[in-house]
Parts: sequence; structure tokens; C-alpha cells
Amino acid sequence: MEKPEMSPPTVSCGANQGSLPGGCAPLAFPYVPMQEPNPTRFSRMEALQTGTLFPGLDLPFKEAIQAKTKLANTALVELMALDFAIDELGLYLVTHSEDQEALQLYWSYIKLAKEGREKYQKLYGPLLQTDLTPEEGYVWLKDPWPWEEGGNA
Repeated sequence: MEKPEMSPPTVSCGANQGSLPGGCAPLAFPYVPMQEPNPTRFSRMEALQTGTLFPGLDLPFKEAIQAKTKLANTALVELMALDFAIDELGLYLVTHSEDQEALQLYWSYIKLAKEGREKYQKLYGPLLQTDLTPEEGYVWLKDPWPWEEGGNA
């Protein structure tokens, strides 16, 4: 004997409700902010701490996290802030390629990061395994590491 085909139960959720498997739930209204040309920007350090270079994209729930993530002003943190700002500007330029001010800032940050990385590596050694040179041998594990005491004076 064949089983009759069963159709899924219909759920009537009412106003301001959406159906989910097993019941109803309030509808969500997603919000995706759009960037305007030439937006204001955080400083590199603020951008690293907030998670975005652009204040218009800063989400309010991050305020609690930001209060707990104050970073010391060290050479390594400055390089991290520069790299973060470069990444953010690069993403922005994908959709705003005509923004000459952002493009100039992008190239100036790249130059600053390159110079800063060279100075840092002279003082503390390589930042990445790929920064090693054959003349030095494999010095990647040379102490102290930047986060150890004396490694990032």
C-alpha cells in the first residue's frame, strides 16, 4: 500500500512575524550602510581598535569591545595599524576607484609601512618567515620574540 504524500504544514505567523522551521519569529530588518565618496576616516590606531577605518561603518555593539582593546603604542602595533588601514583603503578603493584622496592616502600608508617594517626588522629581526635572507641563515626562531619582554622596546 502506498503512503499518501504529505505536504509540509502551513504556518500562519501573523503581522511582523516570519516562518521558521518549527514556528514563527520576529522579522529581522538587515541594515547595510553604503559608503559615500570621500568619507571621513578614523586614525590608523582608532581604525585598528574599532575594526574599521570608516566611522560610518562602525557598529554600536562594538563599543563594549573597543573599551577592552586599548593597544599600547609600540612599533609593532603601529605596523599593525598601518597594515589594517591599507587593507581597509584597498577594499574601499574597489568600489570607489575615483577617490583620489583615498588613493593617495593608500600609497602613502604603503610607503610608511614599508619604511616602518624595514626599521623594525633592523631592530628586532624578521616579522615574517618570508622576510629571512639566505645570508642570515634560518634566524626565525631567534629570541626574543616581539611580544616577549625586551622584544619590542
